[in-house]
Amino acid sequence: MALRDLALRIDSATPPDRDRAVDALRAFAILGVVLGHWLVTALVADGPTLHGASPLQHLPALTPVSWLFQTLAVFFFVGGRVAAGGYASARARGTAYRTWLGARLARLFRPVAAVLTLWAVIAGGMLAGGAGPDTVRTLLTLVLSPLWFLLVFAVLTAATPLVARLHPLWPLAVVLHVDLIRFGLGGPAWPGWINVAAGWLVPYCLGAAWARGELRGRATGWTLLLGGAAATAGLVLWAGYPASMVGVPGAAISNLNPPTLAAVTFGLAQCGAALLLTGPLRRVLARPAAWAAVALVNLSAMTVFLWHQTAMMTVTAAGLLLGGGLPGLHTAPDGPGWVLARLAWLPAFAAVLLLCLSAFRTYEQGRGGRTAREGRPAAAVAVRRA
Repeated sequence: MALRDLALRIDSATPPDRDRAVDALRAFAILGVVLGHWLVTALVADGPTLHGASPLQHLPALTPVSWLFQTLAVFFFVGGRVAAGGYASARARGTAYRTWLGARLARLFRPVAAVLTLWAVIAGGMLAGGAGPDTVRTLLTLVLSPLWFLLVFAVLTAATPLVARLHPLWPLAVVLHVDLIRFGLGGPAWPGWINVAAGWLVPYCLGAAWARGELRGRATGWTLLLGGAAATAGLVLWAGYPASMVGVPGAAISNLNPPTLAAVTFGLAQCGAALLLTGPLRRVLARPAAWAAVALVNLSAMTVFLWHQTAMMTVTAAGLLLGGGLPGLHTAPDGPGWVLARLAWLPAFAAVLLLCLSAFRTYEQGRGGRTAREGRPAAAVAVRRA
């Protein structure tokens, strides 16, 4: 009964003009990244040393997992829509650009400070306790590597007044020419890093166009979905791009680091699918229970993202204290048995992540919070009243 009452409070606290489908897409994007990392990242115990590995290196049949859970394009798509719409509203209210940007970046980076502080202490303690530098480096890499996308997102958010009306074809053309130089003409690798900004600018600009009402009708969604999927398939089948949408250890090319044309066209397909899902999502999220679940995820979305690797490593460390060698946790990801065992560990990862949320979510929510109309899910209002 208490959960039902909370769901009803969240539903009643939500402004009627809030697009619940946007929040659902953001939650889907964050949870997709979390599940993807938990499924394709392994910590292998080699004596006293831990090193990273990926089942995609040994089990290429798992490649479709990267198609399901590499959802960064959806996050940038939604981010572009929210930032462009929010900036337009802020200007209409007379809010200064600096005030608007400061509010958005504060919520983004407050929880980052908590992660960095704790892991600085953990790393120092491990080294002082005799842990090998390779083990510490492996763990810090898992914690810090996801932060790159927050930096890119922050830069694009700051540039919203400049890029909000930029047509997505312009950054797409930049990605195309960079890849042509790198792969078609045998040029150096360094121009690829231009795609870190240009590649994610494509879905971000699409999101801004969505905010302006320019992506109307299901035809747009189907065009992006089918066109992006066809372009990606062509690049993989005939242009030599890898099929995995995440990096695979030992592979000559990574579609994600930096983003390639295949990653961008795949992102276009994801944006198309997101547009097509908005109608069904709005109908489903009219139900208070469904909307409450989405709103609660959005309330702590950055905390979930920042601490999910810590949750996995905590379970791994606890297993080592129990003797180590546990399948799916410390063993090499080189067979179907590892996959089944890893699936069995997911509830443990989720349980520890919930503990991290209870301990660190206040860094994301800040003091006092904001109302749902100002961008915070209605859960923030209802939870404070509960």
